[in-house]
Amino acid sequence: MIEQNIQQAVSTALKNLYGIDTAPETVVLQTTKKEFEGDYTVVVFPYVKQARKSPEQLGNELGAKVKELVDEVSDYNVVKGFLNLSVADSYWLQFVSQTVGLPDYGLKAADPAAKPVVVEYSSPNTNKPLHLGHIRNNLLGWSVSELLAANGANVKKVNLVNDRGIHICKSMLAWLRYGNGETPESSGMKGDHLVGKYYVEFDKHYKEEIKTLVDQGMEEEEAKKQAPLMLEAQAMLKRWEEGDKEVRDLWTKMNGWVYAGFDETYRRLGVAFDKIYYESNTYLLGKELVQKGLDMGVLFRKEDGSVWCDLTGDGLDQKLLLRRDGTSVYMTQDLGTALLRHNDFGAEQLIYVVGNEQDYHFKVLKLILGKLGFEWADKVYHLSYGMVELPNGKMKSREGTVVDADDLITEMEVTAEEMCRDHGKNDDMTPEQLKELYHILALGALKYFILKVDPAKNMLFNPAESIDFNGNTGPFIQYTHARIRSIVRKAEEQGIDETQPLAPSAVPTLTDKEKAVVRCLHDMPGAIASAADNFSPAMVANYAYDLAKSFNSFYQDTPILRETDTAGKTFRVQLCAVVAQALKNTMRILGIEVPERM
Repeated sequence: MIEQNIQQAVSTALKNLYGIDTAPETVVLQTTKKEFEGDYTVVVFPYVKQARKSPEQLGNELGAKVKELVDEVSDYNVVKGFLNLSVADSYWLQFVSQTVGLPDYGLKAADPAAKPVVVEYSSPNTNKPLHLGHIRNNLLGWSVSELLAANGANVKKVNLVNDRGIHICKSMLAWLRYGNGETPESSGMKGDHLVGKYYVEFDKHYKEEIKTLVDQGMEEEEAKKQAPLMLEAQAMLKRWEEGDKEVRDLWTKMNGWVYAGFDETYRRLGVAFDKIYYESNTYLLGKELVQKGLDMGVLFRKEDGSVWCDLTGDGLDQKLLLRRDGTSVYMTQDLGTALLRHNDFGAEQLIYVVGNEQDYHFKVLKLILGKLGFEWADKVYHLSYGMVELPNGKMKSREGTVVDADDLITEMEVTAEEMCRDHGKNDDMTPEQLKELYHILALGALKYFILKVDPAKNMLFNPAESIDFNGNTGPFIQYTHARIRSIVRKAEEQGIDETQPLAPSAVPTLTDKEKAVVRCLHDMPGAIASAADNFSPAMVANYAYDLAKSFNSFYQDTPILRETDTAGKTFRVQLCAVVAQALKNTMRILGIEVPERM
């Protein structure tokens, strides 16, 4: 790529002209600002003192030398110590000619022999259906996995289903108490929705019991511990861990309902996994590690029988690993799962996609794994992300104030249908094709709106804004792709073959709008690599938007199929084809399909 050539030339020039040793990769190279002439800008200030030159003099001397060393550099200018370099049209034309027809432009092939990067996401609880918060988790996990794979990593997508614990027992107990034998078949509800209904039911009755105890004079915190429902749920968890057949049979039945519901939601959302782990199969391994820690003396047991890890020397506190009744906590099973996953894959890295409310949890996990003697503990990485909120505030599962994932997808499909009808360009599509189009647009709107936000930031989800055909939205980019594919099809009908090689000399001078599009395309591999380094699909989303925006500006001002110069027309069709492929590839990283027509 031209950027590396320029950096190497600057390094060589600094050495030859001033005896300054500078590694090429340390040369700061930026895209030239729109208000100045040029394509790339070299910041010369770091070398002024050693060269004993003024910034302007140094810039001019460097510019002349770089132009001499790099054939593609056609001109230069200096503005207050910034060296602006112009790249010849012939380079950009050749780039487009070489890129057209490459289906994987901007993407690197994954190396199946490399140590895998294991990405865990989703991690649902089997006491409730997936909601909007889970959607951000799933979309982020899927997209980060695809982003790393697009940079050559051997990625394994995994899911840990939290299928045991006190929260699961709450749903089970409420169903026994208040369910009257209700099933997904008898109620017509998805299984995960049905179980979630009883999680909410537990909370309602639990709060009533707390109020009664408080009214009788008990302190609220003590009432929360002594409420009969909570005591019974805790007893049920203990019976589960002891293998009680009645409890285990009920657990198997209700979890089965939930798994079927999850599978349907995953399918609609377009996410999948290479392997699924279940907490019920990993928590015992965690208990074995706790025993190992006790034997090593890095964990300790309190008088009540509970087991802890003292992290005060690490600036934290003491962490519970086993309750006094011997039941495990989340940390227990996460220790076991981390070891199991490392043993299963021999992973290069273990990435956990989990909300930022668990930042402390993962600091503790890494510390305890290290204290247990696992050298690979530093390979654990918590991809922390912000919460999704609604205009009316936060969601609470136990209170039933969540945006259900299934309902949201359906709502988005309905909105997409309304938008397409208003758009009025789909009259020739069959009902089946339209249904598929509405689904593609709905998911494109949902995924893009969520993924365009930096993972670390909290976000406010607004369905109406997400599906607008204008602005920084998925449908805007999808529509741009469909528009381009229409142009290419019409060009083919006119006998234009966009794969036909063009001699750079045959094409007239590039317009500013053409050059802007080509330069944006040229930046794509670097944009994807930078996004992977930062675990940020948002950087890919915003690159795709910039490319679509640049193309539309070019499209509005530039004749394509009406161009009278044959070579110029062919080049512009080639440019369209490359942009379409680039949009398809970047959106694929986000898990978004781009339709051929809209």
